[in-house]
Amino acid sequence: MYRKHLKRLLDFTITLLGFIIISPLFFVVTLILLFANQGNPFFLQKRPGWNSQIFQVIKFKTMNDKKDSHGKLLSDTERLTRVGVFIRKTSLDELPQLLNVIKGDMSLIGPRPLLLSYLPKYNSTQIRRHEVRPGITGWAQVNGRNTLPFSKRLEYDVWYVDNLSFSLDVKILFMTIKKVFTSEGIIVCPYATGIDDLNFSNND
Repeated sequence: MYRKHLKRLLDFTITLLGFIIISPLFFVVTLILLFANQGNPFFLQKRPGWNSQIFQVIKFKTMNDKKDSHGKLLSDTERLTRVGVFIRKTSLDELPQLLNVIKGDMSLIGPRPLLLSYLPKYNSTQIRRHEVRPGITGWAQVNGRNTLPFSKRLEYDVWYVDNLSFSLDVKILFMTIKKVFTSEGIIVCPYATGIDDLNFSNND
């Protein structure tokens, strides 16, 4: 009952009310990033969602589009703005994903939506992370977040799918709030995300 119907209803209701409440903050951050990035304050990227269906995730853009003399984008570290560092550290970059939740692309709680390029690399167990809507926060995020080995994050995602319940979602929500206020498990450097340890196996 909760997995099939109530979870989506709660997602929509809570997120819509929450977005209305934080809309002044949303507007201020948008305005600041508009100037800091010298352009678009939003970052849009295609990601696989529920049943691996593709949707466009929305985040606040924390890097500018500066290029070198050959017209190539500078490294992530060079393009990460001072404002962007603060936005990431406080997890404010995730706020626009509330719009994804309202649309139905995402849930408040669920496995984080990852890159499209990972899809063909999942084994038959790892791909099960897509049996539910992706979330703004999830079991992996409250159990180590970016400090976890990538394979462990996928393991936690599948564990969440198998144990999804209202009580678990409430637990994850409160654990997330605590971690956001303490900045625990957050790595601001764009490449220190644990993806280098990616060790997919196409064997079951």
